[in-house]
This record gives sequence, structure tokens and C-alpha cells, in this order.
Amino acid sequence: MKVMKFGGTSVGTPERMKHVASLIAESNEPTFVVLSAMSGTTNSLVEIANYLYKKNPEGANEIINSLEKQYIQHVEELLFNKEAKEKMLDFLHEEFDYLHSFTKDLFTSFEEKSIVAQGEILSTNMMVSYMQEQGIDAILLSALDFMRTDKNAEPDPQYIKEKLANVMNEHQGHQVYVTQGFICRNAYGEVDNLLRGGSDYTASLIGAALPAEEIQIWTDIDGMHNNDPRIVDNTEAIRQLNFEEAAELAYFGAKILHPTCVQPAKFAGIPVRLKNTMNPKAEGTIIDNVLVRGKIKAVAAKDNITAIKIKSSRMLLATGFLRKIFEIFESYQTPIDMIATSEVGVSMSIDNDSHLNDIVNELKQYGTVTVDSDMCIVCVVGDLDWSNLGFETLALDAMKNIPVRMISYGGSNYNISFLIRKADKKRALQNLSDVLFRSV
Repeated sequence: MKVMKFGGTSVGTPERMKHVASLIAESNEPTFVVLSAMSGTTNSLVEIANYLYKKNPEGANEIINSLEKQYIQHVEELLFNKEAKEKMLDFLHEEFDYLHSFTKDLFTSFEEKSIVAQGEILSTNMMVSYMQEQGIDAILLSALDFMRTDKNAEPDPQYIKEKLANVMNEHQGHQVYVTQGFICRNAYGEVDNLLRGGSDYTASLIGAALPAEEIQIWTDIDGMHNNDPRIVDNTEAIRQLNFEEAAELAYFGAKILHPTCVQPAKFAGIPVRLKNTMNPKAEGTIIDNVLVRGKIKAVAAKDNITAIKIKSSRMLLATGFLRKIFEIFESYQTPIDMIATSEVGVSMSIDNDSHLNDIVNELKQYGTVTVDSDMCIVCVVGDLDWSNLGFETLALDAMKNIPVRMISYGGSNYNISFLIRKADKKRALQNLSDVLFRSV
């Protein structure tokens, strides 16, 4: 069995839903399908929740009514069988009555998660209705019956595996199983969501739990590229990545994949394939545990970086200095991306500046603090083990005309990172492509 996940743009219109159904039907093996909400729906549901937080039920009802009209039109375009259409319209009526019910009672974050979950519930019900109308043996399984997080808000893989096995045993023999991405229950049985990675995370967790032969992530892009195609000319799709390389690229700016979502597949040894719904015959990118030695794969960039430097003569030969510094960042739940140290100073970069002023104020008790904003991390990914002579030199040569604030190398065998000004990002990415890929 394989797992196929389709994102919001892939199921964003009735026509695209039909196209996705045809892709699923082409499979000659049982298939487990994970769907996101139709593009734009989650934003509307969040807007409804915002109105309710602000005690404006009129505003919420207006968005709900508008969304209901939109979905009624979708059903009219998607389904042709009268009985199936009436059944789906009745379901929509119940769904939107449910959304209206939140405008009459006390509203909290728990209710917000229930509202946001309706996007995936709507898309999966519509898809299964259409597939059944087309004669495809499809069944809908509720993710709320087997997807759960633990008390730390992390997925509970053992629970997921056991509950999913029970659900599959109850519904044996179908060609297509469809469920919702993103949504789950928490350790207390309340409706919740997976946050990081969303529907991709769901697909990876399900793939590991089944276990599947392959997990396919379908988007509107032909796999991962060796550089940002929006900025750099003549980029190419990468045909194969190691899980570690994919995680580095995802963390440092490759938006096609969230770095967390591939972990369950990695540990289960299940390959993840990135495919393009608009170009299904394209090979895409396969991510697995194979490491191709002696090759640089790609370049990625991460924007909105802030660099913080603290200089102190008290740091010289002092024990515990770095611990005190890191504890300040931990207290404000602000992760550090890069770090460089010397005998009298330490520089760090962060991508979340919501607590920047507080962090800087506390750091000042240990030394002189300077801050550089509007920075960018450029990351070169591949087999960058220190024994591969000359690879770091190639990357440095490409950056010889770019002012570099920090360099990180050796913390991982898979990347070398440069902290630069955001204004230099385009030139840096183009130079790296010219040196690393076109000269080969």
C-alpha cells in the first residue's frame, strides 16, 4: 500500500479535485489518501474564529454564509448524481449549522481548533462522494479516530499504529482509503492539530504506522530544486535526497516540505516521493536513507534572520558563560539557528524576533550587545563530510564577493551555512549555482 497526500492547491477547485481523483484511480494497488482543506478555506475558518474572539458574531456569520455559498457551488460543479448531490448538500447544511452554533456560546481556543478542523472534513467528504460517484471503491476514515498527540503535543506513534490497525481491520478490502491531514485529537480527547508540517506530517505518520511501501507528497511543484527557482535562473529538480539533506533544505527555506514531517518515514525506512499534480509524469524527488557520496545537492535560503553579538572580557576562560546566554533564549522560547564563538564574544542568529528587546536587555548584564536585522541564512546542502577535500572551498569561492557575517561548518555532515545581508541574497544564490552546479 502507498500513501498519497494532496495539499490545498491540489484540491483547490472542483476541477482539481476531479484531476486528483483520476490520479488516485490510476494506482493498481490499495492506496491511502491524505487530503488538506481546499485552498483558502482554512484562512476563512481562522477569520471566523478571530471574529468570535472579538465577540463579533455578525462578522463571523457573514464569513460562514459566504463560505457556505462557495461550497454549495463546488458541490454543484463536482457531483452530477442527484442522490449523491442531495446527500452532500445535506452534509454541508449540517456542517455550516455547526459553524453557526459557535456564534451563540462562549468562545475559547478549544472551539477555535474545532472550527479550523472543518476544512479538512469538508474536502474529504466531497472527494469521497465524487470518487464513489465515479465508481471508485473509496471509503472515508476519520483522522480523529486514530491520530493523537501526547501530553507534550507531539504525535503518539504507538497509539496511532494500534488505532489505525484496528480501523483498517474493520474496513478491509477497499481500493482507496481517504482521511484528513493536519487534524487529530490531543491526549485529553479534544480536537487539535499537528501544527508543524500539517498534512505532510499526517501522511508520514500514517505511512510509518501502516507501514506503506512509499509516501507520496503531491504539490504544485516538480519536486525540490537545487536552488530557489523564483530567484535563480535555470534551476533543476533534484532526483534524490537523503533524509538528512531533505531536512536541512526544508529547515533552511525549501518551502515544499517541513523539516519535521519526514522524521517518521526516515525512522521507518519508508521513501518519500515529492510529485507535481500539474505534471504527474515528472519523476519528482525521492527522499530515502541512501547517501550519495561526494556530491553537493542544493542551495536554500532562510529570510527574516536577526544576528545578535555579545562581547565580554569576562567571557575569557570563564566557565558557565555560554550556559547563561542560552538560558536567556530558552526562557523566551527562541531557538538559535547559527552560533560562532571566540575567546571574548559569541554571535548567534534567530528567526523569531518577537522577544528580541527582552532578550537583548537581559544579555546586556553579561556584555556589550549589538544587533543586525534584515539578515539571511544561505545553506549549501550535500555530502559535506570534513574528509571531502575542497567542497567547503568551492562554497567559499562562490561567496568571495559577498560580505559574510557568520559561517557555520562542521555542526552537520550535510551543510555549510552563511549569514549574509538579505540585500545580498539573490547575488549569493546565483553565484553558488554558477560555481557549484554549472561548472560541474
